[in-house]
Amino acid sequence: MALPARRRSLQVKIGSVAIGGDAPIVVQSMTNTDTADVAGTAEQVLALARAGSELVRITVNTAEAAAAVPRIRERLERANVSVPLVGDFHFNGHKLLREEPACAEALAKLRINPGNVGRGAKRDTQFADMIEVAARHAKPVRIGVNWGSLDQDLLTRLMDENSARTEPWDTMDVVREAIVVSALESAARAVELGLPADHIVLSAKVSGVQDLISIYRNLARRCDYPLHLGLTEAGMGSKGIVASSAAMGVLLQEGIGDTIRVSLTPEPNGDRTREVVVAQELLQTMGFRAFTPLVVACPGCGRTTSTYFQELAQTIQSHLRERMISWRGEYVGVENLSVAVMGCVVNGPGESKHANIGISLPGTGERPVAPVYEDGEKTVTLKGERIAEEFTELLEAYVARRYERRGETP
Repeated sequence: MALPARRRSLQVKIGSVAIGGDAPIVVQSMTNTDTADVAGTAEQVLALARAGSELVRITVNTAEAAAAVPRIRERLERANVSVPLVGDFHFNGHKLLREEPACAEALAKLRINPGNVGRGAKRDTQFADMIEVAARHAKPVRIGVNWGSLDQDLLTRLMDENSARTEPWDTMDVVREAIVVSALESAARAVELGLPADHIVLSAKVSGVQDLISIYRNLARRCDYPLHLGLTEAGMGSKGIVASSAAMGVLLQEGIGDTIRVSLTPEPNGDRTREVVVAQELLQTMGFRAFTPLVVACPGCGRTTSTYFQELAQTIQSHLRERMISWRGEYVGVENLSVAVMGCVVNGPGESKHANIGISLPGTGERPVAPVYEDGEKTVTLKGERIAEEFTELLEAYVARRYERRGETP
């Protein structure tokens, strides 16, 4: 099935990563460490990058955080990790960038929130200061509007204009328009100040699914800048995943969006990399990109009263993610591998035949054997206590046989 046509946009280079144009949709994430903690922040950036985050944003909110950025970059380079770092600035970014020029140099991109750069006359001056630093260092900028910190002067202006209309808009329509106008006017001002148009990415973050869809459709119609998608304050667990997927899935299907983040509130001491996995799986299940082999597994029913197939599916999915760290550098195209772990004879053999490699485990009352299929053909039948280990071995052998090694002549 053909994918939807992507919206045409400028292309922005952020270090080695391209956003927009004909580049693939990029996955990004953000640390939640104190950036002044060099070791802790570098460790989390490494984890996010190894999970597949192609850009990582870090908070730069204090002089100590700004001074730490070059040291974090050095640690990453010593670990041979080149993921671009994005500096997230609010309120005092103009001051931090002026006082810590090495911070701007170490970052690959700056994120500026036009609602948080200053009030009144200071807003224009402080915004200009940050844009001039970005232009001087040839750093791209994401102009990121958030409805939780919307420029109140702009909102007041648009509310006044709305009240003068013969048929005034609904209040929320004015708020949504203010978000779009804030992004577009800030981008226009950045270009006036000397930042090239192909150094600008826009985002317009809200926490409501329908609001996000409406705002990005409007923004996409009115500019050709690359767009960063994300539902802000999406929430925890399944709620955050469902809300983010619902909003971004609609927009991506319409060709809108050049880079995404799934902003999940982590569980206490939870794994920050989960948001990267969810973003990858969203793009992969929609057919836009392939990151890691995914396991097809049935949901279970009265025919599958044993939990064995669930445990095996989880084991195989974890194994695939762990092995992709090395497989990605060893084999060409292995991220497209499809694996099926099925629980009974109803759909098990059929789904296993559709996958590159699949196993159909016995359901309740079925003969205790598990046929394995490779490229549509039954190859072996497993039974006994070592089915999981033996299927993993077959999977490893299949990858080594099926995929071309990098650097080898086919």
